[in-house]
Amino acid sequence: MQRREAARYLQQQHGVSERRACRVLGFGRSSHRYKVRKNDQHLVERLQKLAEERPRFGYRRLEVLLRREGQIVNHKRVYRVYKALDLTVRKKTRRKRVVQRRTPLKAPSAANQRWSTDFVSDQLASGQRFRVLNVVDDFTRECIVCFADTSITGDTVARLLGEAVRERGKPKVLISDNGPEFTSRALDAWVHQQGIERHFIDPGKPVQNAYIESFNGRLRDECLNQNWFVSLPQARLILSVWRRDYNGVRPHSSLDNLAPQEFARRSTG
Repeated sequence: MQRREAARYLQQQHGVSERRACRVLGFGRSSHRYKVRKNDQHLVERLQKLAEERPRFGYRRLEVLLRREGQIVNHKRVYRVYKALDLTVRKKTRRKRVVQRRTPLKAPSAANQRWSTDFVSDQLASGQRFRVLNVVDDFTRECIVCFADTSITGDTVARLLGEAVRERGKPKVLISDNGPEFTSRALDAWVHQQGIERHFIDPGKPVQNAYIESFNGRLRDECLNQNWFVSLPQARLILSVWRRDYNGVRPHSSLDNLAPQEFARRSTG
C-alpha cells in the first residue's frame, strides 16, 4: 500500500509516468492498478461483534463461528480483517519453569472411560474467596460439573459426582490430585461403592492431569478473568451459562473444531 501511494505521488507531483514510477519503486503496474473488489463491511461488523462476545477467541475459532452462520469466508481474509481491527488476543507471559520429564496418559477411546477432576479458585467483589470444582470427560472434553462454593468438602464432591453419574452413567476411572477433598473418606467410600477405579497423579505433577488443566486454563481465560462476581449466586449463574456454551457451542480445536456435545453425538452415532 505504501508503494502504491508513493507511485501516485510521483505521478501527481512530478509528472512521472505510471510505467516509470512502478519500475523505480520495484513493483508491477498490475499491482498498482489493483482495486479491492470485495466489500468487507459486513465481515468487519460481524467479526467485531463476535470478538466483543468472545474476547479470548482467536481468529481461527471466530472463523469457525462465521462458517457455522453460513458465511463463506477464506481464513486469509478473516485474518486480514482480524489484524486490521487489532483484535489479536494478548498473550500472557509466563515465567520459565524447570524442565521436567513428562508422563503422558494413554488417550481415552470412548465417553465415560475416564473423568478428570480438579479445583480452581477466584474471589467475589467483596474479597471473599470461592472455589470451583471441575469435572471433565477426557474423551468428549465435555464439562460434566462446574460447581462454585466458598467451601467444598469431600461429601460435596461425592454428592456432585453422584448426580453426574445418575445423569450420564459412571466412568471407569476417576483422576485427581492428592488434595484433601479427593482423599477424603466420604469420596473414597462413594467410589468404592460405585466400583470406579481411582488414579492419583504424582504430587507436584499437574501435567499428568493434562485434560483438566487445559480446561481450567480455558475457564480462567474465557470466564473467570472476564467477569466481576458480585455474589456467589451470580458467579454460579455465569459459570452455568459459560458451561452450556462451552459444551454446546464453543469450537474445540482438538475435536476438529466441533463443540464437545456435537463430538459426543457423532462418536456414538
